[in-house]
Amino acid sequence: MRNYRKNIGLKRHVLVVDDELINREILGNLLKADYEVHFAEDGQQALDILRARDHIYSLILLDLLMPVMDGFQLLSILKEDDRLRSVPVIVMTSEKDAEVRSIKMGASDFITKPYDMPEVILARCERIIELQEDKSIIHAAEKDHLTGLYTRDFFTEYIRQIESYKPERKMDVMVLNVDHFHLINELYGREQGDQVLICIANTLSRLFERLQGIGCRPSADYFYMYCENGTDYEALFRTLKEDLNSKLPSANVRLRLGVYQDVDKSLTPENWIDRAQAACDRIRGDYSRHTEYYSNEFYEKTKYQEKLINDIDGAIAAKDLIVYYQPKYDITGDRPALRSAEALIRWKHPELGMISPGDFIPLFENNGLIQKLDRYVWQEAAQQVASWKKNFGVSVPVSVNVSRMDIYDPKLRDDFKSLLDRYHLETRELMLEITESAYADNADQLVNVTEELRSDGFMIEMDDFGSGYSSLNMLTSIPLDALKMDMKFIRNMQKDEKSMKLVELVMDIAKFLQVPVIAEGVETEEQLKLLKARGCDIIQGYYFSRPVPPEEFTKFIS
Repeated sequence: MRNYRKNIGLKRHVLVVDDELINREILGNLLKADYEVHFAEDGQQALDILRARDHIYSLILLDLLMPVMDGFQLLSILKEDDRLRSVPVIVMTSEKDAEVRSIKMGASDFITKPYDMPEVILARCERIIELQEDKSIIHAAEKDHLTGLYTRDFFTEYIRQIESYKPERKMDVMVLNVDHFHLINELYGREQGDQVLICIANTLSRLFERLQGIGCRPSADYFYMYCENGTDYEALFRTLKEDLNSKLPSANVRLRLGVYQDVDKSLTPENWIDRAQAACDRIRGDYSRHTEYYSNEFYEKTKYQEKLINDIDGAIAAKDLIVYYQPKYDITGDRPALRSAEALIRWKHPELGMISPGDFIPLFENNGLIQKLDRYVWQEAAQQVASWKKNFGVSVPVSVNVSRMDIYDPKLRDDFKSLLDRYHLETRELMLEITESAYADNADQLVNVTEELRSDGFMIEMDDFGSGYSSLNMLTSIPLDALKMDMKFIRNMQKDEKSMKLVELVMDIAKFLQVPVIAEGVETEEQLKLLKARGCDIIQGYYFSRPVPPEEFTKFIS
């Protein structure tokens, strides 16, 4: 800013208030090279000038002994005026006692008469102006304008200061989020949304005094709190909800709390916030809980997941991700016959060893990386089908998963067409498995996509049928070529009659739809016989084989 003012020739405005002409001239000549200097002969005249043009003055040089209104009277008025109290005042006096009194009344500094050291006067003027400007900037940046809570940078800096005073004190950090805050703005208007934020801030501010903490609003719908260890966060949550319900009953606000208790003092305040934030984000979308606490176990899991996320690209490039194949057998004839296979991903990590798909597939489904994983599997599976076809002279179709994220991709059909063209495959050789949970997310989109894919010639299998999202409307809407029965039915069908009845119901539904049933998770001959007796068409499971790498799968083709 200093360089900017210098480059454009911008001068600050200074008001000199003194009843003696000689003093006004001395100060005017001293300051005019660096400032635009204005003059007043007494306190009342100065007050009139200030009230008319208070926004332009950077400094007041004030004599104390003047007629009409003296300097002490003017200082008293300026101190009580919200607009004028921010203008710094340097008192000009030769009385030692007056110096102390004027400082207590709000003066920033004093200059001793007579003015025999001009360099000192200029230096003090510059220092006071810059201190006041810095203070104004800090004041503007320190607090969130809507709620009055600290901004993030000041919040973390004040934590450091507090920690330097009492480093031995046990402290917590809490992150609070207003879930789906954008919907409040959309449904009730931005003014109502602001009222929600103000209500939360006021409640937290009231609690800070009792909990000996400080608060922050770093962004639109997040709040941070730094407070003493041992805080009752369930009681805090109830207080917040009660205040919101009493003041804004129509808002229907849902809150999430993430708490990092007894923070590790070897880490930075930013690290503490990140850990509380991770706990808060962990229960996003989980309506059964409103508070989550960070723990070492949680930290290790989060660190593990972050490593998987960071390593996915390298794993694809190095082919540490290996596609295994589990055979599917047609059991409608006298003896089972290989019908097709399902592509299943495995991760052989160079540091972590074999990683369970249960560790990374749900993780990638939540963060969108599943699309990258799916396309890798599609490419590997298509290449493998082409290889078997070339080496054995037979086609073994392979089922690949199409996740919910893939359904929203407008390039999905083009990607599959490009893949088939590259490996000279037909659509029947790459079958597509879609989980029925995708129907619950966006039924219309799923119906449109499956219709388009079937029109291209692809066979569509409904995976995990009966796992909890099924509806008769879905079955009548989505064009299907096969139903894959959820393996939990198979595991339990010999244990209780209800599970067996559900198996029979799925068989009846498939018969009505005139599509085959694929039973997953078949492990025993008895299960196979029961399923065959009830009309099951295709079996997949450990009875025939676990998922195996491509080189082991060749024995089934041979």
